[in-house]
Amino acid sequence: MSAPETSPQRRLQQVPKRRLHPAWIVAAVAFLALVGAAGFRAAPGVLMVPLQDEFGWSTTVLSAAVSINLVLFGLTAPFAAALMERFGIRAVTSVALVLIGAGSALTVLVNESWQILLTWGLLIGLGTGSMALVFAATIANTWFVKSRGLVIGILTAGSAAGQLVFLPFIAALAQDPGWRQASLLIAAGALAVVPLVLKFLKNSPAEAGVLPYGAGAGDAVAAEAAPKAPGESAAPSRNAAVRALQVLKRASKVRTFWALVAGFAICGATTNGLIGTHFIPSAHDHGMTQTTAAGLLAVVGIFDIIGTIASGWLTDRYNPRILLAVYYQFRGIGLLVLPLLLSATVQPSMIVFVVIYGLDWVATVPPTAAICRQVFGADGSVVFGWVFAAHQLGAAAAALAAGAIRDATGQYTYAWFGAAAMCTIAAVISGTIRKDAGKKDAIQVPA
Repeated sequence: MSAPETSPQRRLQQVPKRRLHPAWIVAAVAFLALVGAAGFRAAPGVLMVPLQDEFGWSTTVLSAAVSINLVLFGLTAPFAAALMERFGIRAVTSVALVLIGAGSALTVLVNESWQILLTWGLLIGLGTGSMALVFAATIANTWFVKSRGLVIGILTAGSAAGQLVFLPFIAALAQDPGWRQASLLIAAGALAVVPLVLKFLKNSPAEAGVLPYGAGAGDAVAAEAAPKAPGESAAPSRNAAVRALQVLKRASKVRTFWALVAGFAICGATTNGLIGTHFIPSAHDHGMTQTTAAGLLAVVGIFDIIGTIASGWLTDRYNPRILLAVYYQFRGIGLLVLPLLLSATVQPSMIVFVVIYGLDWVATVPPTAAICRQVFGADGSVVFGWVFAAHQLGAAAAALAAGAIRDATGQYTYAWFGAAAMCTIAAVISGTIRKDAGKKDAIQVPA
């Protein structure tokens, strides 16, 4: 006589309580994975000048490689979110880290400009895009009911921590013994995390036999909403590309989606695209050494961690659209005064800029992800992937445009002023998102 069948919800309820919920272990491993993947985000600004010195490539050529990377970084994100639903978070994350490591390691073999487009652009772009900030949103939405904003803030800070960890070493290695050793350091950082991901990064609460953190054991709605491990439900069997495109079709009919897309495109242009790619070359134009400029960006990374975690905490408590408007406007003010602050030495005013810009760097992520979840429900992670794609397209356009401006005028001033104006536009757009968007614009997800 067979034992009576037990429902998945009942099995979850029967699991004894643990002191540390598995969600926090998953979040910790995800944080380390984001740190390992973030090495390349610090690299282009540091490696541009050494590559120009060795090969004679123009700023525009190297900016094009970064732009390809950023485009793929963005366009891969929504499909990666769907792939994580289809094949599991662990598998997609592991492959992404291997791609980043391979692209960084192969960079040491380049001797033609088209080859840097393949390594920096194609391989690393696909790898970083398969994780990126959509990875943080997927982890938070899958494993957490309570404290989602805080968790997204902490995971997003992982990218800043990666910049903080790698940037000083990359800058020092690029100067002596050379940029090739710096590239190998990036590869090692990405590959070192893969064993931890394979062992500890569970795909879903169901795989670990628990409910998401913060969900009540008797809450049937929470149990039904908890994402399942690959193969446990009908949803993951759908083609990942089709799922991503279907979500885009539904989201494109909602005004809030386009407001988030426009704001995040400007966010990407004014972080990864401009400061991340061109701050060090611009400081070098004013006589500042690369290691000093890299140190300033590392300080940006320190305060980015603080700012992003604080933004996650605030997002759990305040209207995210107001937070976005404030963040964008403060960033615009910083960019407006930046050309006046650049010099051969570090002045106190530059330290103030670095601190403020660091606090604001990706503080926009928790409120943006929260609005996606509020408005689009179960589609929220994939929608955030499309919004993040706009972030990277904006970054790619800004990286290429700023390089062209530098080659045409001999300086970056017009790029900084243009970015400041765009931030004001983003602040206005964010302020127009309705306070009740989550109620009036919510998309009903087909069963």
